[in-house]
Amino acid sequence: MTKNLSSDVALGVTIPARHARGRVARLGASLDAVLANHSYPPVIERLLVEALTLTALLGTLLKDRTGQMTLQAQAEGGIVDLLVCDYLGGELRGYVRHDPERLADAGPNPSLFALFGKAFLAITFDQPATEERYQGIVLLEGESLAQAAQAYFTQSEQIPSIVRLATRKGEDGWHAGGLLFQHLPEGEEGRERLHTRLDHPDWPHVAVLAGSVKSEELTDPAVPLDDLIWRLFHEEEEVRTLEPINFSKGCRCDPNYVRSVIARFPVAERAEMVGDDGLIRVDCAFCATSFPIHFDEADAA
Repeated sequence: MTKNLSSDVALGVTIPARHARGRVARLGASLDAVLANHSYPPVIERLLVEALTLTALLGTLLKDRTGQMTLQAQAEGGIVDLLVCDYLGGELRGYVRHDPERLADAGPNPSLFALFGKAFLAITFDQPATEERYQGIVLLEGESLAQAAQAYFTQSEQIPSIVRLATRKGEDGWHAGGLLFQHLPEGEEGRERLHTRLDHPDWPHVAVLAGSVKSEELTDPAVPLDDLIWRLFHEEEEVRTLEPINFSKGCRCDPNYVRSVIARFPVAERAEMVGDDGLIRVDCAFCATSFPIHFDEADAA
């Protein structure tokens, strides 16, 4: 059976002779599903679409399929004070907390700095199989999330990287694509590296080819990802593609999960949560859904 390489999928790539690895991803229906309940203004919606695309790229770097990757941008006093996206096993979720009144005064196309002011970008990788947790935090700088992510890899990881993100909204919904390519440090096994050469002679060649990708190529589902990789690197002697990873909307806030979370609170605190109607109401910021839960001590047991 031919695998879907057109939308809601990521394809990993390695170029052995150039000591490079990368990812290309394209999202469509999964974005519309995440956004469906939120009714964000267009500027905030586009910001979240870019962030989810970046999260999809970074999440597929996890070797542990049970691993989780979280991207968080947090600011004080900005139009946006919190942006959170999450990847787990191909499932994506995210939300943005913002000030609607200040956004209305910012004009139709505010810059990243206008949205956040001084902010920090935190990227966290959790890998349960190896009990490893890694987090890098950098100042949120640049004109786009792609530039901020590129700065993250340079400053926090010290790995030469190129990141491209593109989005568009049509009559059939959102389409977004992303590309991430990196110099593969010599001796890399998992996260351990013998050394990283920021001036590796092969890297400028890879960066130029990867950077030639066009926004319409990244967002067009009529261009399968393997075709896109061929367009960029067909002159290389060997290009290896990895098993594709599919994306979907994911949220872990079903009623049974909510009950399990409530059960962790002390009895007195659970009693204070109960409303006049006898229900505990729990709101999920990720999927903009309210869960009315009937909870008694038998549930805790």
